[in-house]
Amino acid sequence: MKSMTKTLLASLVFAAGSQVALADNILVVMSDEDHLKLKGTDVYETGFYLNELMQPVKMFLDAGHDLTFATPNGLAPTVDVLSDSAMFFGNDEKSMAEHKALLAKLKITDKENSPVISLSRVEQIGYDKFDAVYVPGGHAPMNDLLTDKQMGALLTDFHNKQKVTALVCHGPIALISTLPNAQAFVQSLEAGKSPTTPKNWIYNGYKVTAFSNGEEEASKGWLGGGEMKFYPQDALNVAGATFNVGADLWYPNVVTDRELITGQNPASAVAVATEVLNKLQK
Repeated sequence: MKSMTKTLLASLVFAAGSQVALADNILVVMSDEDHLKLKGTDVYETGFYLNELMQPVKMFLDAGHDLTFATPNGLAPTVDVLSDSAMFFGNDEKSMAEHKALLAKLKITDKENSPVISLSRVEQIGYDKFDAVYVPGGHAPMNDLLTDKQMGALLTDFHNKQKVTALVCHGPIALISTLPNAQAFVQSLEAGKSPTTPKNWIYNGYKVTAFSNGEEEASKGWLGGGEMKFYPQDALNVAGATFNVGADLWYPNVVTDRELITGQNPASAVAVATEVLNKLQK
């Protein structure tokens, strides 16, 4: 009997240990910014999109994975008020409330108690400690992630090791940070010029998607009369990616190419997270 008890206990310990071993650490990177600089002196108040962050976050946690949240400077991110709408949750008020409650529980946007760390801290911890990276959208990444050198270093490391790299909506603009001179590339786009396609970009030829030009044009009214300096689709095309637009605007569209997973719009967030989980299981 004692022998049987010991065997049972050993089996339980092994099973528990196996569950822990299966848990991956997913790095969720957001923007520090709460606005987007438009053409001229106009500014658009923004941040991350609620569903683009919280639907994947909930799915990752429900699957038993560990999460680490980061922004370039370690500041608590801001939710875009326009995304605080049930229409981004399939018009399901209960689902939206559950995701907002989880956001509050995690304290991600809490200016004093946010668990968010800086990208420099992520580098200190070691990129090898993370199994996947996820970047939600909202317009905010257009203001900082696309030229952030530490963002570029992180993505380059993940690319070199073929580790799961997922981005949705305006999040894929962060891929530009891996260009040899991202700042000059972006400045050229902002000036209305067409930069020379860089040589040997790590994502050259990759199939990608992001918030499309058609969706940008259809939603210009949200900018309060302002105009964006350039669109993600154009930037990624010029950089050398092969851009894919879904058959219908606003509907889910996910493109997977090697380690890279990109989603076109807010409606694609769940499908992107599903693809991340599938890749982590392999």
